[in-house]
Amino acid sequence: MKNLLIIYPHWAPSNLAGVHRSRLISNFLTEFDWQPHVLTVKSEFYEEKPDFDLLKTVNPSTKVYHTNAMKPPKYIRFFGDIALRAMPHLYKAAKKIIKEQQIDFIWIPIPSFYTAILGRLLHHSTKIPYGIDYIDPWVNGFVDYDKPFTRAWVSNQLASKLEPFSVKKASLISGVSTAYYQGVLNRNFKHKPIEHVGMPYGFDPQDHEITLENIDLPWAMHPNCKPWVYAGAFLPKSHYFLQLLFESINELRIEDKWDETIRLYFLGTGSYKAQSIAEYAKENHLGDIVIEDRSRFAFLHILNFLAASAGVCVIGSTEKHYTASKIFQSLLSKKPVFSIFHQESSAVEILKESNADVYLTKFSPKETKELFKERIKENLYNFAHSNKEWKPEFSNLDKYSAKASAKALVDKLNLIVK
Repeated sequence: MKNLLIIYPHWAPSNLAGVHRSRLISNFLTEFDWQPHVLTVKSEFYEEKPDFDLLKTVNPSTKVYHTNAMKPPKYIRFFGDIALRAMPHLYKAAKKIIKEQQIDFIWIPIPSFYTAILGRLLHHSTKIPYGIDYIDPWVNGFVDYDKPFTRAWVSNQLASKLEPFSVKKASLISGVSTAYYQGVLNRNFKHKPIEHVGMPYGFDPQDHEITLENIDLPWAMHPNCKPWVYAGAFLPKSHYFLQLLFESINELRIEDKWDETIRLYFLGTGSYKAQSIAEYAKENHLGDIVIEDRSRFAFLHILNFLAASAGVCVIGSTEKHYTASKIFQSLLSKKPVFSIFHQESSAVEILKESNADVYLTKFSPKETKELFKERIKENLYNFAHSNKEWKPEFSNLDKYSAKASAKALVDKLNLIVK
């Protein structure tokens, strides 16, 4: 069995979304004759509230090593990024693991973006091949990065210098989709071919079999309602979809075509500067049935909320390359899914292949607002009244699973490591 060292500063019990990239891949590596070794930072150095239930989702075969970091700054925040705070500790610990465990390859998911630097440094000192995995784009991946002298602009300027350094000696570039790292290939590997692979987060079916005892459902104060749940961050380019969604619900209520027992719960939408979901709801006279809670919820809590809901809502982005990893947890809730996506989003194909697109509204940039809203409204009416049969083919999701993603990664690793 070959040995893969995964370096990612956050790990269970951290509740950050990126944790699941390393966790899901590592959960299946031993099935393909690769032993995962995860180097991370001790949870006491994390800034977010720990989620100890998340430890239940980690495959016991994964070997995890914890190291120290600088404590996060309390008052003057020059930097809080955990990779920067832990950089020397991660480097030292990685060299020790490489020596003792006979590591064959180093795989580094980003962000945190600065962890990528370790790949180049460790390769220089140990000659072990390494790869960088793009959960998010690094260069030009910051919101408003083109506005001079903003924090995003400074970060992007730094990224444009650090990314070429970090990937120059890499043997593999991977990412949650090819679109997320295509720019890396264009900028750095025009004349030097490199192995690369795009694979989604996917899912581990075992996560959905974990039932938590005694958790409070968000709609506990309204036990007779039909809760629809949207779970996850509210995206900058989802506002157009949300506005039309709320306008459609308001029109259905006016026309007396709405089921008034339905309540919409937007959970874990995060911190964002634009108009809030709650404000959109108020503008459209839906404040009595729309509830937004921006707090970060524990991963297994969200899965349990989805499974206990009457329906699940997934609102995508007007960007065609947006890949919604949340589509898998939504489908595996085994509850009907109402969704809006760009017609070229990979999520559309996933829904179609799994026979789960009966309540899907596809967005075309060429379509008028009026026609698009009319289709949203029709789908909403059908969803609210269960007018279409919901019989997904879950077996068709297998090729999008974390197991399939782990195999795609291993296939590339086996080409590099003979």
